[in-house]
Amino acid sequence: MQIFGAGTRPSVRANPDYFTGVVWQDPIISAEAPARLHALSVHFEPGARTAWHTHPLGQTLHVTQGAGLVCLRGESPQSIRAGDTVWIPAGVEHWHGAGPETAMTHIAMQEAVDGSAATWLELVSDADYLAGPS
Repeated sequence: MQIFGAGTRPSVRANPDYFTGVVWQDPIISAEAPARLHALSVHFEPGARTAWHTHPLGQTLHVTQGAGLVCLRGESPQSIRAGDTVWIPAGVEHWHGAGPETAMTHIAMQEAVDGSAATWLELVSDADYLAGPS
């Protein structure tokens, strides 16, 4: 067993190669094999979002604060808010982030295969981001 005390691990600014805007990540768990779970609390400032990406075994998002957007490739963004949980199946291209005028924090949970929990693609264009929630 291992206990990680609150506030004992630093927040990390998200890699700008994979995110637009200001995004902070706080680790929850990166389990060692044979477990595969990786989880982060991710805080997006207004307008911030991930790049397009996929996960080898899917991803669960649980919104803990604020309101934001999630979008599958080829679809319109959908609104999400505190208390919502989103499941994105394996291999499905998607992005998620804050709303244009609202911050959002979610817990992102995904499993790794061969050490990788995500495949990152191109940044989300402003046109795709501002396409409007359905």
